[in-house]
Amino acid sequence: MSFIGISGMQYSGESLSHHRILLVEDSNVFTSMIGMRLKELFDIEVEICRNFLELEESYERSSTPITLAISNINLPGAEKGEALNYLVDLSVPTIVFTGTFQQQTRDQLLSKEIVDYIIKDNVFAVDMLAESVCRFLTNHDHHVLIVDDSPTARALLSTRLKRYNFRVSTADSGAAALSILQANPDIGLMVTDYNMPDIDGFELTRRIRAFMGSHQLRIIGVSSSTDRLLSARFLKAGGNDFILRPFIDEEFYCRVNQNLDTLTQIRIAHARRAA
Repeated sequence: MSFIGISGMQYSGESLSHHRILLVEDSNVFTSMIGMRLKELFDIEVEICRNFLELEESYERSSTPITLAISNINLPGAEKGEALNYLVDLSVPTIVFTGTFQQQTRDQLLSKEIVDYIIKDNVFAVDMLAESVCRFLTNHDHHVLIVDDSPTARALLSTRLKRYNFRVSTADSGAAALSILQANPDIGLMVTDYNMPDIDGFELTRRIRAFMGSHQLRIIGVSSSTDRLLSARFLKAGGNDFILRPFIDEEFYCRVNQNLDTLTQIRIAHARRAA
């Protein structure tokens, strides 16, 4: 099974049919389109819930954990977002698929710590949804290291990445990061703060590049500094990307995805050459 998403994501692996996916949507058009697309691409049979009552019954009649839900905001019997709140309260990872979207809506959705949101405003919406589903179901294959001396910053980034289903390790110093990398060769991405007391982000990146190239580990630097030249210095030290705080969730997730997509493409190319 192989898949190439709109944003460049590539997946080549086994069927994803073992995952239990709920589709909470009252539109016959979209339930048909989404159901057919996920079956075609990933061999996934979705469970369709067209109203709040069907959602409750679907959850209660089966003890099989729900891997992921795809939910509209407004449903018959739940016009004020009750279905989404129900899923969130049950800690079910949820992608929102909605035609109603404003800045306030976006802020409210992210405050509920949903996985993602897709807007029904273009012909590619279903394909974008399929890619978001595939990312969530396969993100656990990726191991990410967060390096920051601030417990608050580490917790914030860790929570964000775990929400997207990544495996996450954390380090509170550059020295600890080097030890974790040596012990975990499967780590494919490191997100590191610039300003740390023992080894700053630049020096940490330089030391890592002495034994790990970009084809093995992607490195994203982050900083709260107002110095715009930090990004240039970080990239020259061997980093792959740089983000200034405060950054928004969508930007952060996009940068993470782009770097992991690049790593995947490099690994696929190497495997083909070795074959």
